[in-house]
Amino acid sequence: MNGYSAERLSAFARGAAAALLAAAIAQGSSQGATTADTLAQVNQALQSGEADKALALIRTLPQGGAQIAEAKNLECRVHYTLEQWDAAVGECEQSVRLDPQNSIDHRWLAKALGEKASRASFLSAFSLAKRVRAEFETAARLDPRNAEALSDLGDFYKDAPGVVGGGLDKAQDVAAQLDKIDGSKAHLLRARIAEARKDYVAAEREFKQAIATAVHPADLWTTLASFYHRRERWPELDSAIHNCEVAAQKDKTAGVAFYDGAGVLAESNRDPALAVKMFESYLASPSKTEEAPAFDAHVRLARLKKQLGDAAGAQHEVASALQLAHDYKPALEFGH
Repeated sequence: MNGYSAERLSAFARGAAAALLAAAIAQGSSQGATTADTLAQVNQALQSGEADKALALIRTLPQGGAQIAEAKNLECRVHYTLEQWDAAVGECEQSVRLDPQNSIDHRWLAKALGEKASRASFLSAFSLAKRVRAEFETAARLDPRNAEALSDLGDFYKDAPGVVGGGLDKAQDVAAQLDKIDGSKAHLLRARIAEARKDYVAAEREFKQAIATAVHPADLWTTLASFYHRRERWPELDSAIHNCEVAAQKDKTAGVAFYDGAGVLAESNRDPALAVKMFESYLASPSKTEEAPAFDAHVRLARLKKQLGDAAGAQHEVASALQLAHDYKPALEFGH
């Protein structure tokens, strides 16, 4: 084959396809789409797990203008889904510089820095952790009703040592703030604080209260299932996953619950056939989200199919992942 392996040719083909996609999108964009229209398309592609399409659309945008900060934030989040932490941090830093009063931008910078810190050396992680805290605190200060930023800040306080500004008492204070905004998230944070204190009875009670007070409870059943996994309470885990599946079938906006439920089953090595079914339900769902990238769902589904002896099905899922994100490392490394 003229010195080229099938794998290299496949990679070349994927790269060429991505280039053709970018060219086609650029041509369409030049035919009258506004920046706002394109940004909406980027976000739609991001939520659908179409990373290549989202990045190609971003490349058609002008490099100036009032909405460039939003474009940088979206690009950060695409790289975040691809687990490209340095690139995500770089784009989010630009969005924050361009729009320093935007709570959402500061939150995403904090999240990207946090992922980078979790993989850094001790000294680098120490410095990055302080930046993570500062960005989450800024996000919460700029918009005191940003429940996602408050939840992330509370989780940071819960997990981080005092030397970088963490502390369970600080997390409790955030839970009190969440009481006024999103009671379900307040209960969820209190559950995690109680678990950190090894008060497992209180933790279970708070997890159940989070479910009871949630508008969309399906995914919170997977959070309770994860708690049962950590406590090795297998019958309760199975029951929680069943309740998750039932709730998600009733709530058409809760597709991510299938993804998270399948993840709990896979991590606990329980019922791989049900995990396959739940991943497939997520991928067929109209409510996919960047929190559960479709290309990652395909890779995780491939692992399960391989485990169940379906080698052809596994390869099909990997190919589907690469069609959405041609350089997603876990897909490229599958089987190696």
